[in-house]
Amino acid sequence: MPQAVVADIGSRFDAILFDKDGTLMDFAYTWGKWSEQLLASCSGRLGLPNEQSVLEGLLGTRHGEDGTIVDYDRSGPLAMGTVEDITAIMAWQGYENGLSWGEAREAALDGKRAADQAIEEERAVRLLPHVLPFLERCRAAGLKLAVVTADETIAAEKHLEWLGIRHLFEACIGTDLAVRGKPFPDLVLLACHELSVQPERVVVIGDTDGDMKMAKAAGAGLAIGIRDIHSNHKAQLPHADITIRSMDDLSVEDKQDED
Repeated sequence: MPQAVVADIGSRFDAILFDKDGTLMDFAYTWGKWSEQLLASCSGRLGLPNEQSVLEGLLGTRHGEDGTIVDYDRSGPLAMGTVEDITAIMAWQGYENGLSWGEAREAALDGKRAADQAIEEERAVRLLPHVLPFLERCRAAGLKLAVVTADETIAAEKHLEWLGIRHLFEACIGTDLAVRGKPFPDLVLLACHELSVQPERVVVIGDTDGDMKMAKAAGAGLAIGIRDIHSNHKAQLPHADITIRSMDDLSVEDKQDED
């Protein structure tokens, strides 16, 4: 089996596991739109104003001068949580505003469905720069590739199809397939089983420290963090082995085992 050297690290690897949102695809572009639609759809029933300050306070979004979401807190709920987590956060606001838990949860779930539909209709996804050439270099070097995401598997598969890159991955592991999501090791271990590789022979690439902690907990050979250029990357990704600005910072070289 071909092995590859990644990022000029001496060790050789069999596979790379990628986070999806913020690593392969533009997080703010998709989940910004999703969050805005979620709030617009259920804010009235939950007793919340349909204002950017609500999303900033609850989900950790950052907004441009025109009010649209342009960035996000890499340690916040939108970046690190699941869709179920975010729905629960919204439902809690309704409960605090006097709704029963059932009423609040129903309103939040209706908002989620409206947000999902809006993304579906628009196919609101786009690749981050340098991703496709890097994926193609990885495949040419013989590396196995998989996605490990806090998103649900069906949604993740759909996003990869829309981006035109699903065929490059041998597996897509969503948080619904695991007993525990990030930062626990389950997603990595499931992907390793699916790819028939050992954790110490894989690289994990992600944009949050939850991704890095997941990699470490699973015993992955290398944890690469994509840093927020607006933040102190050492504080942002303390568990990363190395940090990069984009996939363009990574090199892949096809190698064969010397033995």
